[in-house]
Amino acid sequence: MVLLLFFGEMDLDEGKIDDAVLALLSLSLHAENRAWKGFDWDAMGRLHSKGLISNPVGKAHSVVLTDEGLRKAEHLLLKLFGTTKSSISLP
Repeated sequence: MVLLLFFGEMDLDEGKIDDAVLALLSLSLHAENRAWKGFDWDAMGRLHSKGLISNPVGKAHSVVLTDEGLRKAEHLLLKLFGTTKSSISLP
């Protein structure tokens, strides 16, 4: 993915974007495994194709994280945004 910025183009790693979106989805979890779907549609489509969330296309304002998606989201949230004070350690 290439993003056109004010000072030029920047190559972006879609895998890292997907990891960050999945981690951030876990912050809006409700009803155990549903998350509000307010993120980039391309990233949401890639997460769906990887089997981590339900289909983001439709009238619902949220998506369902699969069991694998929930596990990976928790892991990524700690990996990407956790502090040294976190009481959980990564496997």
